[in-house]
Amino acid sequence: MKLLFLGDIVGRSGRKALSDSAARLRRTLELDALLANAENASGGIGLNSKAAKELLALPVEALTSGNHIWKHKDIYNFFGETDRLLRPANYPEGAPGNGLGVFHTASGVPFAVLNLLGRTYMEAVDCPFARAEALLATLPQDVKVRVVDFHAEATSEKKAMGYHLDGRVSAVLGTHTHVQTNDPRVLPGGTAYLTDVGMCGPMDSIIGMEARGIVGRFMNRLPVRFEVAKGPARLEGALCDIDHTTGRALSVRPWQGE
Repeated sequence: MKLLFLGDIVGRSGRKALSDSAARLRRTLELDALLANAENASGGIGLNSKAAKELLALPVEALTSGNHIWKHKDIYNFFGETDRLLRPANYPEGAPGNGLGVFHTASGVPFAVLNLLGRTYMEAVDCPFARAEALLATLPQDVKVRVVDFHAEATSEKKAMGYHLDGRVSAVLGTHTHVQTNDPRVLPGGTAYLTDVGMCGPMDSIIGMEARGIVGRFMNRLPVRFEVAKGPARLEGALCDIDHTTGRALSVRPWQGE
């Protein structure tokens, strides 16, 4: 099973880049599944229902998210309209939506996607490690392929999750920092790992935003309105090859395309 997981979609340019490329990528990369984190698809922060519908109309199996998912209030009710949009599973009980979903490839192979939020340098949420344990235990045994989007700040926390779940999931892929890392590996138990898959957004930017304002904030420490940068966008993600009969990863590599 060949799967491409794309990093945080940033603003309109990120959405357009995916819209222009999704069908072609599925064909040229011979993908069985295409996933993306839609955390910042609306104006560079959060996801509204209009953008969510736009993205879900594309040939993607599912969208994940992160700590900005509650930015636009209309997304709360939208979770009741689809099971293809996930929010971090370790928000406290009562939050709208779900953090775990089971989907199928065109050939009928089931696969699970689990969305988790880190706690180091992030907001206070329930323990992602404990929530992963609880939710993975609910999956049917025939769902061998299991992909985890760990939306977290700290490299150490992401690596800890990778080793914690090694051998029990097919991939632990990090999101949130928007900076693609070059540390792909298949862990000893057969789990594909990449600290951060990167972002889908404007290349000439600081994590997708206009550079001038962010540089100014570092220099004078005054608040500034972040704006999504202009210019061409690049897609970034992780390309995984997984044995669908065992759930073990065969390979993983950072991927980039325009």
